Amino acid sequence: MPISPQDRSSDPPPGSAAHQPQGDLPEPAPPTTQAEPGPDAATGPAGADDEYAAALKEVEDRWRRALADLDNLRKRHARELDRERAAERARTAAAFLPVIDNLELALNHAGSDPGAIVEGVRAVRDQAVSTLERLGYERHAETGVTFDPSRHEVVGVVQDPDAEPNTVAQVLRPGYGEAERQLRPAAVTVAKRE
Repeated sequence: MPISPQDRSSDPPPGSAAHQPQGDLPEPAPPTTQAEPGPDAATGPAGADDEYAAALKEVEDRWRRALADLDNLRKRHARELDRERAAERARTAAAFLPVIDNLELALNHAGSDPGAIVEGVRAVRDQAVSTLERLGYERHAETGVTFDPSRHEVVGVVQDPDAEPNTVAQVLRPGYGEAERQLRPAAVTVAKRE
């Protein structure tokens, strides 16, 4: 099919300049030149993942070190506590050594004077009570005081017209210590009235 001369007029002649846009057509934008990729171009999204992985690895390392430090602290504290307990047991045992020595002396002299043994046993008991007091466990064997369930253990109730009701009538076994530092309560009988 041949092209008519009218259609040929709109085509630019060969070798002539390109046809300029007419009317309201926008002018084409100049070609953009892309910047050359810099040193950070390889660390795009994959580089950010590497940074996060490195930060995560550092945090995990610090976390593991903190756990190891805590475990070491726990072990050191247990060792120190065991050492302190052993030292306290040794101090307490050493405080009772003179009591044992005096009991042995009393037993050795028991054959020479039987009456002296009673005095010796009393002296040894007083020494043992004194040792407990130095360790912080004072002896309680008072009668006539108001019954205190934190310091007394009732083993019996007696009727005593001379005593006030709810007071200690007799101490059967003395108690040692106060409140939270109590070795044992005193075993007592309590007075009551009808």
